[in-house]
Amino acid sequence: NLVQIIVAAVVGGLFVYFIAQPQPQKISAPLPPLDAPTAEHILLNADDLKWIDAPASLPKGAKLVVIEGDPSKAGPFTMRLQLPPNYRVAPHFHPAIEHVTVLSGAFYLGQGSEFNEADLKSLPIGGFAVMPPGMHHFAQTKDTGAVLQLHGVGPWGLTYVNPVDDPRQVK
Repeated sequence: NLVQIIVAAVVGGLFVYFIAQPQPQKISAPLPPLDAPTAEHILLNADDLKWIDAPASLPKGAKLVVIEGDPSKAGPFTMRLQLPPNYRVAPHFHPAIEHVTVLSGAFYLGQGSEFNEADLKSLPIGGFAVMPPGMHHFAQTKDTGAVLQLHGVGPWGLTYVNPVDDPRQVK
């Protein structure tokens, strides 16, 4: 029967077509487990945040609020930094990945071991940056200052490329 021959040819053709398609790549190793979710439900508004002076690892003038987790311990954390106008952070790096989102103002980031204003890239409101572990970078604000949301995996730390730039050093 002609209809049966046509159907068989179409089905056979489709079978060959799908067999010839490239197969999706398989992951050779299992994915690492995700961090445990936050043990509590957190709902905060801007008025709920209690800003404190930032740690001594940052130059004076910055304020900080920890929203989730504990940056000094292993595990995920979220914090906000409030940076005044014309605030500068010398070249430094972190032991773990750091994500930054600009919530207000403008933030300027550069990459390298020496502060070079010409290398700064502007991140306006909504701007986002990721610094992998050990990446040397520097930052500043200009006339508006900035509020940043910073999240990553602790323990969070800040090591200055040039130890004389570390505000914790007695000068």
